[in-house]
Amino acid sequence: MIDREAFDAIQKHLQRLNSTSKVLATNKERAQAAIHTIANSVPPAAFEVGSLAEVREEIFGPVLQIVRWGSGALKTPEAVIAQVNALGYGLTLGLQTRIDSRAQALAAAAHVGNIYVNRNMIGAVVGVQPFGGEGLSGTGPKAGGPHYLYRFCAEQTLTVNTTAAGGNAALLATTL
Repeated sequence: MIDREAFDAIQKHLQRLNSTSKVLATNKERAQAAIHTIANSVPPAAFEVGSLAEVREEIFGPVLQIVRWGSGALKTPEAVIAQVNALGYGLTLGLQTRIDSRAQALAAAAHVGNIYVNRNMIGAVVGVQPFGGEGLSGTGPKAGGPHYLYRFCAEQTLTVNTTAAGGNAALLATTL
């Protein structure tokens, strides 16, 4: 992790997930060894959470939370996307599907900054591909992209009807 504060935040998430979720992959021995040998190091871990309601905030570290869909309240991928959107976070979304039309429809419905289909969910190329989120995850491109500069611009036009002031330049030049 970048610093001790980020490391401590991940540790709190891991403690919560270890007690409330199904552990799918972790290496506790490596985690303990890393704490003592490499400062702020966190080995990857994966958890199956029971519902999207358990995903309380973004975790910026090697921690994967998996929600299964196909029964109960999450019977369709569209229902999953609706619940993801309702969380308010929108940095990155990974989709796995062989159906192109489904990938396109879900991507269009998702309120996230970056969508990766059938690939890993990291690797925005600085200066080529914008990287940024929506909602609680940011305001848009952060790491560049072809239209990056325009994100900092706000165009404004001011038009004054001088004839409405009588067309007298002297009146326009006086200050109140």
